[in-house]
Amino acid sequence: MTQYLIVGIVFLVIIALLATNKKIVETLKNIYKIEELRKRVLYTIGLLLIYRLGSFVVIPGIDPNALHEGTKFANQLGDNNLLGLLDVFSGGAFGNAAIFALGVMPYITASIIIQLMGMMIPYFQKMQKEGESGRRKMNQWTRFLTIGVLLLQGPAYILNLAHQLPEGAFVYGSGWGFIGYATTILIAGTMFIMWLGEKITDKGIGNGISLIIMIGIVARLPHALLAEVNSRFQTASGSAIMLIIELVLLFFVFMATIALVQAVRKVPVQYAKRIVGNKQYGGVRQYIPLKMNAANVMPIIFAQALMFIPALFTEIAPGFANKFSTMTSPWYNITLAVLVIAFTYFYTAIIINPQMMADDMKRNGGFIPGVKPGKQTVNYIDTIMTRITLPGSIFLAIVAVLPALAVKLGIEQSFAYFYGGTSLLIMVGVVLDTLKQIESYLLMRHYDGLMKTGRIQGRH
Repeated sequence: MTQYLIVGIVFLVIIALLATNKKIVETLKNIYKIEELRKRVLYTIGLLLIYRLGSFVVIPGIDPNALHEGTKFANQLGDNNLLGLLDVFSGGAFGNAAIFALGVMPYITASIIIQLMGMMIPYFQKMQKEGESGRRKMNQWTRFLTIGVLLLQGPAYILNLAHQLPEGAFVYGSGWGFIGYATTILIAGTMFIMWLGEKITDKGIGNGISLIIMIGIVARLPHALLAEVNSRFQTASGSAIMLIIELVLLFFVFMATIALVQAVRKVPVQYAKRIVGNKQYGGVRQYIPLKMNAANVMPIIFAQALMFIPALFTEIAPGFANKFSTMTSPWYNITLAVLVIAFTYFYTAIIINPQMMADDMKRNGGFIPGVKPGKQTVNYIDTIMTRITLPGSIFLAIVAVLPALAVKLGIEQSFAYFYGGTSLLIMVGVVLDTLKQIESYLLMRHYDGLMKTGRIQGRH
């Protein structure tokens, strides 16, 4: 009972701090005054509630009581890093054997594959250059590939349930008939989540799929915090002071991650003057914002995907598999950090094209002061990106290994996920993007932005 009280007090303190902030209260009033924004916010909240309700609807034919703690399946979620991470991303739906158990991860997987194809296959490269029509075709291919990924992941998930849960957990048995219709339900659940994400993007406040992922992660925070509180009060070394220290450290980790996501290097660009009729065009100085972490969360996702490969060799080489697949192993974390740094450079090189940027500047009569247009401009931008990517990649590698460090310091694994990795970066990135969307509506209606000191990004 004491543990629940402490968790409740923590959240009440956070709510009280927000409520006493006059700026936040004034901003909420302004949001309510703008009818379009108010409708979009309420519409988004409504669809997110539908998503959360679906996360608790168990697949028909499975006894919910068989999923309680103490079962082999529940223990597997705690012991397996991959399954535990999937449970976090799905907001607990994975562990609940819900109709939304697979979440949007198959869609994310398909999106990554299509993106990689856009770099290697000419057909997809051509589609990327076709503008809006090409984007629609790419989205259609992504949906088809998502169904293909689900046809592989769905049966694998059901077969794992059949292996981990007792036979009595399956009301109609666990034969191929059950696997077939349960897989169909999982496919329909993921496609419905994708539809919800598209509706949030079109009629809500935007970033639909990203918001759904973030809500799933945030939904696990109270459960993870409660598990940490229980752990602290059940051990002799645990205390309320240690819990407070952990929360303070978590706050500083969030602040540092926000600084990483927001950090940019502004490259000045001067545009030549042009006289057209009686009017003068150009002659102004603008900036190209080059992000220190242009690759965002993708390097960690790629690196973690590769780090699950050693687990496949458990039967052949158990020592090797244990070293490189255990979350707290030094070899696992060193390899993960090196992969994150390598993938950061790789992915940044893919999405940032200095040649294209230089060509666009030259076409529009722009140039970087002190740098000749053409090859020298390309080399200048490439050099800057190489220099700012190094600290960004190192910081990203630190963020990737922070959960393992938190576990080593005695923090519960479910709560340690919030100290770094994909969970932290997704939460920070989506929250900042959502705040920018809301701020754009406020500024468009001549209201103050969300922050007292200026805009969320690109403060001048």
